[in-house]
Amino acid sequence: MSVQDYLDKHQLSRKVEEAVNAAVRAKASDPALFIAGHMRRATSAVITRVRARQILDGHGMPAVEVELHTNKAVHRASAASAGAPEGAAAGAARDAERRKNLARAVADAVRVINDKVSEALVGMDPQQQTQIDQAIIDLDKSRHKVELGANAMLAVSIAACKAGAAEKEVPLYKHIADLVGKSASMLPVPAITVINGGKHAGNALPVQEIMILPVGAKSFEEAMQMGSETYHNLKYPLVSIEQPFDKDDWELSKKLTTLELCQVVGDDLLMSDPERIKRAVNEYTCNALVLKASIGSSICFLKNIHVFELLHINVIGYIFAVQANQIGTVTEAIEVVKQAKDAHWGVMVSHRSGDTEDSFIADLAVGASAGQIKAGAPCRGECLTKYNQLLRIEDELGSDSVYAGENWRTASTS
Repeated sequence: MSVQDYLDKHQLSRKVEEAVNAAVRAKASDPALFIAGHMRRATSAVITRVRARQILDGHGMPAVEVELHTNKAVHRASAASAGAPEGAAAGAARDAERRKNLARAVADAVRVINDKVSEALVGMDPQQQTQIDQAIIDLDKSRHKVELGANAMLAVSIAACKAGAAEKEVPLYKHIADLVGKSASMLPVPAITVINGGKHAGNALPVQEIMILPVGAKSFEEAMQMGSETYHNLKYPLVSIEQPFDKDDWELSKKLTTLELCQVVGDDLLMSDPERIKRAVNEYTCNALVLKASIGSSICFLKNIHVFELLHINVIGYIFAVQANQIGTVTEAIEVVKQAKDAHWGVMVSHRSGDTEDSFIADLAVGASAGQIKAGAPCRGECLTKYNQLLRIEDELGSDSVYAGENWRTASTS
């Protein structure tokens, strides 16, 4: 094939001429760079390959990482495993067996992603999140995602979401906001872990995590400063409790919620299941939802008033905790967020114990206007990636950013 035949076949002469004309109109200072970008945008992105591998999460446990390839770039995402270690109290033999089982499950998920999932998604537009997630869901018809695994599905879905944002040339949180149907300017109040207990810590403390919420801050940056500086100087007025009873103890949860002493967050009670959420709304068995990237357990939230004068919190509104890996895809997470908003609940976005270093939930919290985010203590890499991403987002938004502050419980309903 001659050069001219090649140019004619791919219509390169016309495309180059259009790019040059665009550079002239824009008075581009670097014509070559402008033309390259123009021609890149003129070509629509399509998924060309999905590749998975096993990595280690924050506990050193096997987890799934996904690389989603398009004809323009590669986008990476990961999701922590569902099985968390039980601390010093757990037997070594039992931990070893759990690790082996988890490694087998991750290896199976990697094979399925590299095979079936990749084949199903090749050729799709990464901007079409709903269609991509439906294609993933169609590969696993089980109610609890036991065939592919919710974390494996979530990693693919998040990678696609990142690719969609890149194709639109917008930040990830703005792309998520478009999917949710809201503007993206609300920075969440961080629920910062100060004391660990329960099975994850291996001590006798009956509460898994004690946390502080710096609701009196004027910005997310100031909130992180408050949380860090008050780490060792605490008082304990209780404002929120997560999953206080067994996941099927609807009656006790209802009794606690109706007392209206504090926010009662549903985690395993709801399991991000639309039917359980509907029941909780109708029976008033909790007034909050956790939007989580994995499975967690009972949490108490405390308001710190020792060093800074954090404003008093009136117990208002309802909150819903969503765990993305209980659902499996970004689209399903967004749907339960909308369900929570329709019930006038708030939304808490949450990590899981031993999370990976993927910072997706930071963008999700802003994109969904959640008002609350739980990402652990400001001292571990997998936690700091989320907090640092939120600091970057606030800096990028500048004067347009709004810190949820005292509206932490109702931000997602506005």
